[in-house]
Amino acid sequence: MRFLIAGLGSIGRRHLRNLLALGERDIVLYRTHRATLPDDELADFPAETDLGRALERFQPDAVIVANPTAYHLDVAIPAAEAGCHLLLEKPIAHDMEGVADLQRAVKASGVRVLVGFQFRFHPTLRQAKAWLSEGAIGRPLFVRAHWGEYLPDWHPWEDYRQSYAARADLGGGVVRTLSHPIDYLRYLLGDAEVMWAYTGHISPLELQGVEDFAEIGFRFGNGSLASLHLDYFQRPPAHWLEISGTEGTIRWNYATGEAKLWATGANTWKTAHLPAGWERNTMFLNEMAHFLAVARDEARPLCTLDDGIRALELTISALQHTH
Repeated sequence: MRFLIAGLGSIGRRHLRNLLALGERDIVLYRTHRATLPDDELADFPAETDLGRALERFQPDAVIVANPTAYHLDVAIPAAEAGCHLLLEKPIAHDMEGVADLQRAVKASGVRVLVGFQFRFHPTLRQAKAWLSEGAIGRPLFVRAHWGEYLPDWHPWEDYRQSYAARADLGGGVVRTLSHPIDYLRYLLGDAEVMWAYTGHISPLELQGVEDFAEIGFRFGNGSLASLHLDYFQRPPAHWLEISGTEGTIRWNYATGEAKLWATGANTWKTAHLPAGWERNTMFLNEMAHFLAVARDEARPLCTLDDGIRALELTISALQHTH
């Protein structure tokens, strides 16, 4: 298969390295030359600065959409129309404009789409889902999810103020950029609606028209409730989840990699650990291996375009609910 990668920032380069690690060598780059990383690792690959020309000249089988959020659909729609399978980074767009056009293009061409919510590939988060599916804590009642990180530490090689995460014109802001929990809460508990939200800019971070924190309340179809906290200013970072049910509790902590289950009657914590040798990139590597299978029609997408659209709808709903 031939792959075209659109966007060569940190996530685009991670996908490039993971394709190479999986033995794929037929890779083309679509570039605007605005990346803030050195070009050394890109020198061996053909590159185009015009998307239409890249699609026509190289006729890729699959396109990895890893450019800034506000420009995702500018790549995804023409790529789908050209018959390319898509690995579409999250969130799929910064608003709903153009999403219906993408749906139509995907349906008309029959291409397959995987949305890049990589936490669906986290082994102990998947264990938490298995416990929920088994009814290990009875009926889930309340969920608290928390993710705080200090934005300037994300990409030390660049000025955070110029990053997509800090800029409204590139589709940034903490709700869009850290939307992973919005997706994995749906993955764990089913569909939801936003009941309330409060977002704003309260830290000294120099951001361009976007929020640096959010508190969002959800109600799920099964009746359970959730509260989600996101921020750009917490040091040290913290990323965790707690689910309370009628018969016990599940806790998940990204820093330790552990998922813990307290089931009524056992009166002790049961702990699931990460596999030996697991590291953060393992999520992305497994995601890419899954995308290869999806593109070859050997697997159904673990995170579908519909999942990506629903996560975006909830993201936008949270921003519209804010007060």
